[in-house]
Amino acid sequence: MDSQNYSNHRQTVPLFHFVLVPVLFLTVIGSIVNLVESLGDHERLYNAALIVVLSIAALLSLFLARVFALKAQDRAIRAEENLRHFVLAGKLLDSRLTIRQIIALRFASDAEFVTLAKKAAETGTAPGDIKRSIKNWQADTYRV
Repeated sequence: MDSQNYSNHRQTVPLFHFVLVPVLFLTVIGSIVNLVESLGDHERLYNAALIVVLSIAALLSLFLARVFALKAQDRAIRAEENLRHFVLAGKLLDSRLTIRQIIALRFASDAEFVTLAKKAAETGTAPGDIKRSIKNWQADTYRV
């Protein structure tokens, strides 16, 4: 694999992103079509409505599970980068930094981390701009 940088740092899980999400999305669409077609048939209406509710619940569960996992990773990243900043600068990260900025800073090498963190806190640098300004990229292959 090539070394990680700004243009290739995003990761996907093919089974999740290209199989499970589309299948559940198509299931919701198909269940809605089935519900619409069964509007005149009272024997099928209850089952069709139930399938719509369950397929929407499955899709929501999928996205919520993803959000919850990312929140846990965000907390871990914030703790790791706070410790890293303390080791390098002798103080905790600036409280003005947002979680998105801290997540972007994790790619910076130790040599530029403190400077970029200070600049981001003072100027409110956008996470994408922080990543683009990193000269010596430190790969993070654990977050998906």
